[in-house]
Amino acid sequence: MSKCIKNDHLLMSKAVREWYRYYEVEWDDQASSFLCDAAIELYNEGCRSVEEMATVLIGTYVGLAATRVNAPTSSSVH
Repeated sequence: MSKCIKNDHLLMSKAVREWYRYYEVEWDDQASSFLCDAAIELYNEGCRSVEEMATVLIGTYVGLAATRVNAPTSSSVH
């Protein structure tokens, strides 16, 4: 793995860890997967600093409940 790719992974990892610190929640696999996907999207949109990425994650996904993706119920589909 090149140094650039390692640094990019580190940037996203640190931003996700800042989200956990800010909301003082325990590690959660589902939340981490969701937040990592969001961090990758932010990175692809040009976000290149831990501070900026963490700020967007913290402001967009307020607490653990915000990382849960709800499947539509049958009543909402019909």
